Amino acid sequence: MRARAGAGREAALMRDPEPEPRAQKQQQLQREKGTAMAASIRLGRSAVFIALRAIKPNQLTAQNRLIIQNKRQWTAGWTGSGFRHLFQSPSVCAGAAPLKVQMPALSPTMEEGNIVKWLKKEGEEGAAGDTLCEIETDKAVVVLESSEDGILAKILVQEGSRGVRLGTLIALMVSEGEDWKQVEIPAPEPITPTAAPPTAAGPAPPLTTTPSAPKQLRLSPAARHILDTHGLDPHLAKATGPRGLITKEDALKLLNQRDERRPAPPAAAVTSPAPVTVSAPIAPSTGRPTFPPLSVPGKPGMPGTFTEIPASNVRRVIAQRLTQSKSTIPHAYASVDCDLGPVMKLRKQLATEDIKVSVNDFIIKAAAVSLREMPEVNVMWSGDGPQALDYIHISIAVATPRGLITPIIKDAASKGLQEIAATAKALAKKARDGKLLPEEYQGGSFSISNLGMFGISEFSAVINPPQACILAVGGTRAELRMAPHNPDGPVLHTQQLMTVTLSSDGRLVDDELASRFLEKFRTNLEQPQRASL
Repeated sequence: MRARAGAGREAALMRDPEPEPRAQKQQQLQREKGTAMAASIRLGRSAVFIALRAIKPNQLTAQNRLIIQNKRQWTAGWTGSGFRHLFQSPSVCAGAAPLKVQMPALSPTMEEGNIVKWLKKEGEEGAAGDTLCEIETDKAVVVLESSEDGILAKILVQEGSRGVRLGTLIALMVSEGEDWKQVEIPAPEPITPTAAPPTAAGPAPPLTTTPSAPKQLRLSPAARHILDTHGLDPHLAKATGPRGLITKEDALKLLNQRDERRPAPPAAAVTSPAPVTVSAPIAPSTGRPTFPPLSVPGKPGMPGTFTEIPASNVRRVIAQRLTQSKSTIPHAYASVDCDLGPVMKLRKQLATEDIKVSVNDFIIKAAAVSLREMPEVNVMWSGDGPQALDYIHISIAVATPRGLITPIIKDAASKGLQEIAATAKALAKKARDGKLLPEEYQGGSFSISNLGMFGISEFSAVINPPQACILAVGGTRAELRMAPHNPDGPVLHTQQLMTVTLSSDGRLVDDELASRFLEKFRTNLEQPQRASL
């Protein structure tokens, strides 16, 4: 056995005379390969570090930032937290990711808004629910609240900006702890390039040529009128107004360019040259000038000149809704005289108890009680037809410097006179200050407009859609009338009368129903104790 074992070892030595040195060489070769690979990784990583340090934060583009984020994922396990912190450092990244603040829809009919005032400055911190700015909608001035905690980093639309469309980016915010000065401002939307101006050598292109890529145009009312009157293409006007608005001056400049390009008529042959005097353009027989001349402040305007008054959002919406109401709703009118003697007597009694209520408060209460007793009048028109309302919300018309607005006294039938008076006073003050909230002027079921304090004896009001009725209230007047049911015979006495006119939607409230409602209203107003119950 020993002889066999020895022979086996000798045979193995003959096949591999040096087994241990060869294994050592393989291990050393593997170590050298690993060292070379680690050196190449370190070299490539160093190159990345040097390149990133050479790039300033504000020069990084969106593509560079995407590459950095990808490299962060690829090399997450190379050197641990230190290497990952390098890519997250503000000195390397392009800036803090912004939280966008866009123009919101603060009312159902709002299409654009005006920035009235910014209540926070750039760099100022704010919590969720804090007010950022005041926005004038088509109804009132509403505050915009922050939806998240953060820092107001950049204001993109300044105070006084008008006609800001819904969804427009107005400001940027960053999260707490981030550098708001390094906020990343999104690139503006690409603007379609306009055609190059014609050169002097080539012929001028016609003004009616339409650009190949149409763009959305924004024109002022005066500019639109000038372009439509003279048949000019608005795409050829160079907009100089805010956010690409084509102003009146832009339209006039385009009109002058067209007049300059027109060939001059051939001059008639004259025997002797005479000095030519240039006179102002003479208006034709129709009274309209050949082109709208510019009006100069302090000087009398030429025929056809006008001063453009910027319309607020409230004014535009009022014009739109009035036109819609008179063109789509068949108005019917009915009037009745009411005796205010009992109301005046009750007011004096309440004044002795230091309870101050106005005649308008009695009118609101009487109308609300009448609607509760006649629910067939408390309806509105929708696309599918009449809809009976479960609530009685009285809209009262309030005149403000911005226009007419109708704040709402909710559930007026269940409120007392003193509560109605306090609510109406508070809502009128908020309406004049432009502080009404959307829920305070939306959702009324019946409107009241009172012009009696302005000396108007009677008038007819326009229905506020989708409501079915509006009550127009005139002033009081003294009249001599026969006293009814006098046992001593007919006697003249003075009555304080007030004329009210009901404008009703003929599709919902016919003449007979409107007459019965006015009779019910007069009864409740002339018996204020009954209406107060």
